[in-house]
Amino acid sequence: MGVFDILADLGFLIVLIVLVLLFLASAIKVLREYERAVVFTLGRFSGVKGPGLILIIPVIQQAVRTDLRVRVLDVPSQDVISQDNVSVRVNAVVYFRVVDPEKATIQVENFMQATSELSQTTLRSVLGKHDLDEMLSEREQLNNDIQEILDSQTDAWGIKVANVEIKHVDINESMIRAIARQAEAERERRAKVIHADGEQQAASKLLEAAQILSAEPGAMQLRYLSTLATIGAEKNSTIVFPFPTELASLLKQFEKK
Repeated sequence: MGVFDILADLGFLIVLIVLVLLFLASAIKVLREYERAVVFTLGRFSGVKGPGLILIIPVIQQAVRTDLRVRVLDVPSQDVISQDNVSVRVNAVVYFRVVDPEKATIQVENFMQATSELSQTTLRSVLGKHDLDEMLSEREQLNNDIQEILDSQTDAWGIKVANVEIKHVDINESMIRAIARQAEAERERRAKVIHADGEQQAASKLLEAAQILSAEPGAMQLRYLSTLATIGAEKNSTIVFPFPTELASLLKQFEKK
């Protein structure tokens, strides 16, 4: 065996070793705990593998990695017309994760983009059915409504929408001034109602007191004397003595006699 034959055999062995290493490098995959591999054999779905060490037959099989962790999707600001014809801009954040890697890979081309587009249309649709006051005061209920709709529609894609949070409801300056005037008018209305209720209660109590005093003439005299004592204790320079109606009646009786 000549030197050239030895070199040829050595070169063939090196090439063979390199090919084996390349084969193993492309065949052996290591998946993290939160990753899964959707495996296709000759273009047909053949199973979901992972986590850990998996083997893929090069050329014959292909693997698509899928991340199962919760993803945060920032929904861009949307122009919404409320039910009471107020124009606002609303943005939100959606928390979701892949629960079925097979559906997320096969049923939808890009589940991230699809979920984003669906979130935008759902946000406009749900908020457009409510008044501005409800958008500002009932966010928790609106979040739940949007989350339920998104979760039901993304279920076919293997997506689980865990939570939806409306972040900002932006209103133009003219509407802010109108809301401020409305709030001020509402505070004035409540103040007037409270004042009127107080006057009504006071009048009712005074009527009860008058009925009690009128039932007993002696009680009126005692009240009269008590009032005089109070006036005298206040060190007034001028004191006005009310003339009792009972005394006037008594004098009239004497005049008749």
